[in-house]
Amino acid sequence: MNGAGTEDAAGTHVPQASWCGLQAGVCSSVLQILFQVLLIISGNLSFLNWLTIVPSIACFDDRSLAFLFSPGRGGVKERVLQLQGSSEQPPAGLGCHIRRVVNISFGLLIAYLSVPVVINLLSSRQVMNTSFNPLRIVNTYGAFGSITKERTEVILQGTSSPDPNDPAALWQEFDFKCKPGDLWRRPCFISPYHYRLDWLMWFAAFQTYEQNEWIIHLAGKLLAQEEEALSLIATNPFADRDPPRWIRGEHYKYKFSRPGGAHAAEGKWWIRKRIGPYFPPVNLQGLRKFYEDRNWPYPVRD
Repeated sequence: MNGAGTEDAAGTHVPQASWCGLQAGVCSSVLQILFQVLLIISGNLSFLNWLTIVPSIACFDDRSLAFLFSPGRGGVKERVLQLQGSSEQPPAGLGCHIRRVVNISFGLLIAYLSVPVVINLLSSRQVMNTSFNPLRIVNTYGAFGSITKERTEVILQGTSSPDPNDPAALWQEFDFKCKPGDLWRRPCFISPYHYRLDWLMWFAAFQTYEQNEWIIHLAGKLLAQEEEALSLIATNPFADRDPPRWIRGEHYKYKFSRPGGAHAAEGKWWIRKRIGPYFPPVNLQGLRKFYEDRNWPYPVRD
């Protein structure tokens, strides 16, 4: 079962339990919040998970949240308990029993409609973003039906050498704020901010630069050392010196170093292997027509 399938199960079925009475609602909210915290710790779109936690809090009643308040005399907790205790609770009437029957019936309906969804969840060929009944109450959803087993990265490198094909040319890397690059930098914790450029660079590594022309646009801005573009990356190897003459993209496959292994002993978090060039060396003058054909503003060196 992949991560997307697990998210589908928790994201689809757990919230439905909030319709099945107070106790079920509290339990479902606890599970939902714990699941969202797990995604916040392990994922990189955590602002969505923080937003999902907000409506889950509404399922808690005063009694469930009482532990958050001081039990001291005259405090908020004591005053609320006095207000709640001062009103007599009427005996359960017909409406209460009808609501209980409706809640149980609704829960059974959800369980019945969830059967094909669970079968799909356990399948090796999951179908995402699909409805299995005309009521569309229980569905599958998700941004990804599966995840990749290998991590590939595009590494942007610049050089001051006049000839990019010179074997003696020194190529220096631009490090991004969060995505893997520097082998000695530990993985960052992303919450609640989402590093969109790092996210796009990850997707670009799945495809070619022809399918992601924006990365050439970015290379031009880095060649011009535009402050707006530089603010989106972590380290600029050409700071306080002449801008790079050439920038290229290199394609690498990354994996974690093994704990206790030789690379980890050197302090490396990552091991990488070069796949090949991602895009050839480009310079600012050579990109002029590329920019003009797309009606993009030509980068100007600050």
